[in-house]
Parts: sequence; structure tokens; C-alpha cells
Amino acid sequence: MRIPAWTPEQKHQPQDLVDAILARRGGELMNLDRALLWSEPVARGWNVYLKNVRTGLSTSRKLCELGICTVALLTGAKYEYHHHAPDFLTAGGTQDQLDALNRVVQGDPRQPVTDAALGDIERLVVQYAAQMTRDVKVEDGLFAALQARFTTTELVELTTAIATYNMVARFLVALQITPDGEAPR
Repeated sequence: MRIPAWTPEQKHQPQDLVDAILARRGGELMNLDRALLWSEPVARGWNVYLKNVRTGLSTSRKLCELGICTVALLTGAKYEYHHHAPDFLTAGGTQDQLDALNRVVQGDPRQPVTDAALGDIERLVVQYAAQMTRDVKVEDGLFAALQARFTTTELVELTTAIATYNMVARFLVALQITPDGEAPR
């Protein structure tokens, strides 16, 4: 990390905040948490917001994780991909689909995706995440194709997951936060 890993000795944070993060993380702080905890308002807001995005959406977890993995690969957020590729698999995705995503992002995934390992909906999600990440603007034709397959709530939630993890990726990459268990660069 470009900044020191937070410790309670370096900067006191309210115990309820630390406990809430520990509860969400299964009892152990991650490298990302050790960066966020330098700011109480950021850490507190992040913990509540990301918990809702990760576990509170009704939209397909698999498709949200596919969008997140697309963002991670396109932005070089190794930490994000390290944590979300397994979540994609747990949510019903396959290793063949992750392999296809890795191939697709080597080209221009903002254009129609054709890799046969991805289904029609998965291809649209990858293209949508790529356009949101690389261009910010999304082509009308792509959005219309998404509207034909998703409810308005699903579109809002999928868009939120992709946009949120663009924010996360930028935080991770700027501060060079490495995956847990990996030596810092």
C-alpha cells in the first residue's frame, strides 16, 4: 500500500465501527479495511453501502459479480478481481466464463461480445460494464437490449454494482492496495 496499514494505535476509531467491519468480514480486517479506517466517515459509510450492494440487491448475484469482475480487469484492480472472481463462481458462474471474460477484455469489450462461453445476457453485462468503465456513456442500442431483458429495478441495481466497483477499483489502484496475503509491491 502507498499508505501505512491502519492500526488502532496509529489512529483511534470507535469500537462500534471496527466491530461492524469485523462482523461484515467474518472477524478479520482486510487490506482494504486497513486503508479505509484512516477516515471514520469513509469507513462507516463504505461498510454500510458496500454491504447493501454486496448482499442486499435482488438482481442476480452472478450477473453483478460478472460486471464487477469486468470492471476489475479493465481497471487493473487485481485486489478486486482476486476477491470477486470466487464470488462469481459461488453465485453460479463457471471457470469457462471467467476465462472467456479474461479473453474478451484483451480486445475491446465495449463492442458486441461474441465469446461462446458467455450467454447472451452475460455478453450484454460485460459490454455494459466495459462501456460504463471505459466511456462512462452507454450506447442507446446496448441500453435498449438490456431494457428488453431486465426490469427497471434490475437495471438500477446492476448499474449500481458496476458503478460502485468502478469507485472501489479507483481507490484500490490509486493506493496500490494488494490482495490479502500478497506481499505489497
